[in-house]
Amino acid sequence: MSAPAVTETSLNPVVRRPGAALALLVAVQFMLVLDSTIVAVALPSLGKDLGFSQADLSWVTNAYLLLFGGFLMLGGRLADLVGRRKLFAASLLLFAAASLLGALAGSPAIMIAARSLQGLASAFAAPAALSLLMTVFPNGTEEEQQQRNKALGVYGAVSGAGGAAGMILGGLLTDWFGWSAVFYVNVPIALGAILLAGKLLPADRAEARSSGGFDLTGAVLSTGGLALLVYVLVEAEKVGWTSGRTLGLGGLALVLLVGFVVLESRLRQPLVPLGIFRKKTLRGANLVGGLIPMAVIPAIFFLTLYTQLVRGFSPLKSGLALVPLALCVVVAATNVGRVLPKLGLRGTTIIGTLLVVAGTLWATQIDQGAFFVEQFGPEVLTGLGGGTVWVCATVAATAEATEEEAGLASGLFNTANQVGAALGLAILVTVAGSATADAVGDGSALPAALTEGYRTALFGSAGFAVLATLGALALLPGRTPTSQS
Repeated sequence: MSAPAVTETSLNPVVRRPGAALALLVAVQFMLVLDSTIVAVALPSLGKDLGFSQADLSWVTNAYLLLFGGFLMLGGRLADLVGRRKLFAASLLLFAAASLLGALAGSPAIMIAARSLQGLASAFAAPAALSLLMTVFPNGTEEEQQQRNKALGVYGAVSGAGGAAGMILGGLLTDWFGWSAVFYVNVPIALGAILLAGKLLPADRAEARSSGGFDLTGAVLSTGGLALLVYVLVEAEKVGWTSGRTLGLGGLALVLLVGFVVLESRLRQPLVPLGIFRKKTLRGANLVGGLIPMAVIPAIFFLTLYTQLVRGFSPLKSGLALVPLALCVVVAATNVGRVLPKLGLRGTTIIGTLLVVAGTLWATQIDQGAFFVEQFGPEVLTGLGGGTVWVCATVAATAEATEEEAGLASGLFNTANQVGAALGLAILVTVAGSATADAVGDGSALPAALTEGYRTALFGSAGFAVLATLGALALLPGRTPTSQS
């Protein structure tokens, strides 16, 4: 055997057990996605026990979103600089500690601190996990590319199912054991994953930490700008889009992010090499990866509100009502790898975005009719489309990334997802509120007015999916490119 064939990857046992490594990574991803929704169901009982005011209770969710969205890009870059497996294990340890702190919290301040630490840990763990998957499943040859697509399909299926599972599991755990159980459940999963990481995941390269020092100023500007942006989006609906607070903090976020771009263009060792944005496929992937959450996440949000506030479903029953969507995400994500080689990256993505367009447009017909007609059908189309697009966009976002850029590409894509979801919700919640107020002013009863608001917002979801279709058409290639290692 010639020397060039012997690489670090080939010497690592993960190559002999890629299935076990994938199982570990998707288990962690499932836990992270689960945590984004599992706490929501427990909020009423949690808030009552800890003495939260109604205004402050939203910060149990917002604290997580703020840290998660703000630190995702930094987390992706740190995975490249300090080592993916090392960051993966360290972030899981922090996540376990934060979950334990949340379970034992006796005051609102401790709970918000715990949720903030969970968000920070997730921001580091999510891109580390995705970049490790890229390392375990390289895409140099056509066969390797197919294996990576299948792995991403499983990863996407778990991501899609985790959100709905969180609502169901959250309801069950809260009813049976109390709200602290939604935090305790994370601890054994995270600690078990740490123990298995050393055996199943590829070792970090010795040269992972680049020379030239760490771009601390860039890290402060990027995380500060993104965190402020997420904060503005979360709060804008409450205080108003044209309020001085929204405009001032939004302007500051823009200044920080522009300053970050200017700084990175001048440094020899930047936190984020701007050359990565010259890759057209990556730009297209992040555009589509940001627009589809702007469509799908608000659609799920409004359908959940519709089932509870208009149709009178319990939180658990409302979560069960979303099972068709979650199952269709799983079906699409696990099978899209078979379609990609035949229809190509652009064609498969566009089919997915058009399914989301059709599903969200169908959902605009909600009017307290039969569940199968007005919600089951839209969920099937939206789930199939969302699962398809997620895998395609992830393939596109990581296809051209070199070994040294894997973490950064993962962090950028996760950031696009998170900011897109926050932006879509902020815009469409405002749209729904305005339409509901107009309907009440016209004399409609509250259930009918709420329904009108949700229907109007769902038209907005369809509009974002149309924009994603145009983005895929303009920027994504027909065939999947490979990394330029």
